[in-house]
Parts: sequence; C-alpha cells; structure tokens
Amino acid sequence: MSHPVPFVPHPWLRNGHVMTVFSWGRRRPAPPGLPKPVVRLFDVAPGTQVSADCYWQPEPASRPALLALHGLEASSAAHYMLGMAGKAYAAGLSVVLLNQRNCGNTEHLGPGLYHSGLTGDPAYVLNELVCHDGIRRIGVAGYSLGGNLALKLAGDYGSHPPAELRAVCAVSPILEISNCVHALERPMNVVYQWNFVRQLRARMRRKAAHWPGAFPVERLRSIHTVRQFDDVFTAPHFGFNGAEDYYHRASSMRVVDQIHVPTLVVTAADDPFVPAAMFDAPELRENPFITTLVTRQGGHCGFISAAGSGDDGYWAETSIVNFVREHVD
Repeated sequence: MSHPVPFVPHPWLRNGHVMTVFSWGRRRPAPPGLPKPVVRLFDVAPGTQVSADCYWQPEPASRPALLALHGLEASSAAHYMLGMAGKAYAAGLSVVLLNQRNCGNTEHLGPGLYHSGLTGDPAYVLNELVCHDGIRRIGVAGYSLGGNLALKLAGDYGSHPPAELRAVCAVSPILEISNCVHALERPMNVVYQWNFVRQLRARMRRKAAHWPGAFPVERLRSIHTVRQFDDVFTAPHFGFNGAEDYYHRASSMRVVDQIHVPTLVVTAADDPFVPAAMFDAPELRENPFITTLVTRQGGHCGFISAAGSGDDGYWAETSIVNFVREHVD
C-alpha cells in the first residue's frame, strides 16, 4: 500500500489553533463538477430515519462508492464533506454524505438522538447500498466524531467485515472520547467548547419543537460543557451510566484491534483537543490493517496546504480519496 504524500502546511497556518479556526470559518466554493444531490431517507430503526445527500455516478452498481460521516453537530453540508464528495466524484466514485440523526435539519425524522458510537446507522446504510443498490466496492470515511464512528464500525465487524467494505479512513478521530473531552475542557480551548455547546443547545431546542416533553430542555441553561450535555441528554437517552460510561463504551479504542479492513488514520500532533499520544496505543500500532499517520501540524480536521495546479490544498481529503481508490479499484 502506498502512503500519502507528506503533509506540508500552508505557510500562514502553522499553528494548530489557527489551522483549526481557519478551516472551520473559511468559505469554500462548491466543488466543480459535482451534480445536484439526490436526497435519500434510510429507515435505520422503527420510527426513525436518517437522510443522506447522494451523488450517483452513471450506472452506480458498476462503480465504487464512498460513505462519508461528519463530526459533532455538523452535517452533509460541512465543508470537508463536500470537499470529499467533489474529489471522490471526480475520481469516479458515487458519494453518500450521511446526516447523523437530527443533523442537517432532520430533527423531525425520529424521536431519538445520536452518539459517537452509534454504528448501527452507518451499518444499515452500508447494507442498503449493497443489497438495494448493488454496489460491491465501498469505502467509509469520517472526520472527528465521524472518524471515531468509522473506526468503531470497522472494529465492530471484527474479523468478518462485509466483503464490499474495502477501505476505512478517519481524520482527527476522537478514538478515546474521554481524553478528548478532558482536552476540550482546558482553558485554551474555551472557544471550541462554547461553539459545540451553543450548537448542541440549539439542536435540542429544535428537537423539543418536534418532540415536546421528550427531553428535559429546561436544563439547557445550566449546561456549559459538552460533558454536562452528555450527562444530561446523551447518556440517559441511550442507557449509559453517565457521560464517562458513554465515552468509554462508545470509543473506537475498545475495538480498533479487531479491525480487519485496510484503514487509514490521520491526525495532527498540534490538534487542540485530540491528544496525539492516543495514537501510539498498541491497539492501533500493532494492527497490520491500520496505517496511522501523525503529522506534526494540521490542527483539528484542517490539514490545509498551499494550493497548486489541480489541487485545492485540502490534503486530508485528497489522501482519503487516493486511499479508497487504491482499495476499491
């Protein structure tokens, strides 16, 4: 297996915080050549649907596909989701950008929530792509929370993954969630914490408008951290014994040693809230199916280099598509 070309950060973005904030806030043009998506609903559980923006190649059953998973409180419209879609579609892959439960204005599609280890949903979608659409070569890629979800999906399959699942990629994955939440709580990360909590509160208010009385939204004003949100909402809803129990059981670190699919993991040593030390764990390093790249710089889900001819500078997206293509062609 070939390795991605080394990452060289944009000369103005050599600080992890600067890279992270710039990649979140930068407006990107729509990827050229990407058609209008087909919105599709998947019945992942009784009374619960998730939506996906699908970019189909002609005769999709004869083409490989990429299933993409977004991060916390993002959606199919996230810049990295569309960036992956544009590159993968140009490379001849169909692309399915999955909105996790309630994301992308889908709060009305089911009564429940989502969490970082809810692998049943992408597993259902993958099975539909195989059984309903006849797609025989599929890669799965995720960023941050979605990266953890992609790794846990592959680990949950264990030594007998679907034959159609050919590759898995994870960028800045929160593979040990508790460690990442602890890092998020450091004073230097207060802006990221505030942004996540602001979005989580807004989402729960939208959820309550569709499902009145289902959640204790009166407690939102007292919630100021992601951990508090998970203690009050996520953990009880899914039957976890508090946030720490959720973090432990939903972390892909519990199962990465079981991955039997070619897997690429990319993270940065200067990521503000995904500690790089986690990626030295023997569960990753000793698994022959996993290639782990810890770049010196790159921030959280950033990895922007200087653009060149035919290259927009988004190194991680290009690395994902190249890795998936190598294993689905």
